[in-house]
Amino acid sequence: MRGQIAGLRPSQIAAIERLYRRRVAADQVLGSELAKTMSQLTLDVRRPIGVVLTRRGIVQEVIVGTDLCLTPATAAKFRAGPRSLRGLRFIRTQLHDQPLSQEAITDLAYLRLDLIGTLSVSSEGTPGYLYLAHILPPNGENRLCNVLGAVPFHRCAIRFDRFIEELEAKVQAARSHQVIKNGHEAAMLVSASPRGRGEQEERLAELAELARSAGVTVIDRVVQRTDEGHQRYLLGSGKLKEVLIRTLHQGADMVIIDQTLTPAQSRAIAEMTDIKVIDRTQLILDIFARRAHSREGKVQVELAQLRYLLPRLSGKGADLSRLGGGIGARGPGETKLETDRRRIRDRITRLERELELFSKQQDRRRVRRRRYGLPIVSLVGYTNAGKSTLLNQLTGSCVSAKDRLFETLDTTSRRLRFPRDREIIITDTVGFIRDLPQELVRTFRATLEGLREADLLLHVVDAGVTDIDMQIAAVADIVRDLDLDEIPRVLVFNKCDRLPAQQVELLCRRYRAIGISALQPHTWPPLLEVIEKAASRSIPGHQEGPSTYVSQESADLVFH
Repeated sequence: MRGQIAGLRPSQIAAIERLYRRRVAADQVLGSELAKTMSQLTLDVRRPIGVVLTRRGIVQEVIVGTDLCLTPATAAKFRAGPRSLRGLRFIRTQLHDQPLSQEAITDLAYLRLDLIGTLSVSSEGTPGYLYLAHILPPNGENRLCNVLGAVPFHRCAIRFDRFIEELEAKVQAARSHQVIKNGHEAAMLVSASPRGRGEQEERLAELAELARSAGVTVIDRVVQRTDEGHQRYLLGSGKLKEVLIRTLHQGADMVIIDQTLTPAQSRAIAEMTDIKVIDRTQLILDIFARRAHSREGKVQVELAQLRYLLPRLSGKGADLSRLGGGIGARGPGETKLETDRRRIRDRITRLERELELFSKQQDRRRVRRRRYGLPIVSLVGYTNAGKSTLLNQLTGSCVSAKDRLFETLDTTSRRLRFPRDREIIITDTVGFIRDLPQELVRTFRATLEGLREADLLLHVVDAGVTDIDMQIAAVADIVRDLDLDEIPRVLVFNKCDRLPAQQVELLCRRYRAIGISALQPHTWPPLLEVIEKAASRSIPGHQEGPSTYVSQESADLVFH
């Protein structure tokens, strides 16, 4: 029993606790004996009394005075999802004859209850009018709930077992008609920040591309402009409830938030709902985990995931930490939470050692390259700008280059030979993105440190994107953070075949860039000239002569 029980007599508390012994028939919304007892107790204690009933008619919880709030044990035992109801109904008495409040309707939709209702109590302590509401399956009118008309309690004609069976069937049928491609998970995207709506929409568009890259179908988007963000839930509890209700009603499996949640916010939201709620960082980490193929890449991704997870572990209870032996050091032992944290720290230590070995191997490879005097040209740029496609076309490689964000993760190096036996190494690195998670920056720093050996950085930009300045600035910030400003950098606009020639010319003139299409070799000469000049400058004592180029068909390719 929970709620406002302060001031009640022991006999009254005992009478209320005896409600747990009551049973309701499967075909009844609320048994007549239970209704009479609740009405008499309500008049006696002058406080509303509510019961949470299972479909078997068992009283799961009794709540006195306060609004509906399921205990963690009940919420864990009776879980709700976008394709099912929770299997609980809540009926509450009230001293005044009033219809269901908006808060009650919100609780019905948010908690996915079978039914919610209020029972008025007469001045004689007998059941009065019964007000009921239930969830509606997804419909064209976008209605969440159906509020039934008030009826005297003794005239309630609803056969609950048949009613709930038909309602569940309608919910399942409605869900089956929702189109989710290839059985992928569906998600609701949310952005909450002080930025303007236009910028938030751009960020949500990028988040939608990230979701598509992870195999998630986006079914709706929510934009909320806040001053500084809610400290506990980021959105505020009311707005978060609204988002979760929409998520359940539209059949989404998760909510993806564009902003990075703090550990405290992650725990607070997890306590509030059964729906999976992830942030932008978790989504990017999941994509990286899918795309890592080499052992080095897998170690880097796992290390980043563990560093992200460690401060977000949460547990229950107030048990003492793991204690050593000896007088004054004995205790109940370490909790499950502390065991998990210790194991994660141990795993992080092992992965860091393994990453150090990979770093030493990279150093040895770089020493061999310097010994042979091979110039290095590194491709950098925003994710999905076409770096891997350009590498494939220049060197005849077969690196995966699908049109989605973070398609390639592992660093790839290939050797390209120019005429007069001049060779260079072209390196393709992981793509960048704005607000790159710090866990990834820290973990992949050893990999990105390899850019220091480059003689030239080719900054590849998708010429067709609407936010070119943002993407250029995001890459420039990461390059600056890595202290790579001293390396010559050339801006290359890719995918220029998708734009009018006049627009390409204006873009190249404005940004002092080279315009190409990785799929059209006749646009490469200006780029190849820059690469060859960089290779010539890196060879001591070399005298530059007339520039020559090699076609795709005649390139002599040596894989590194």
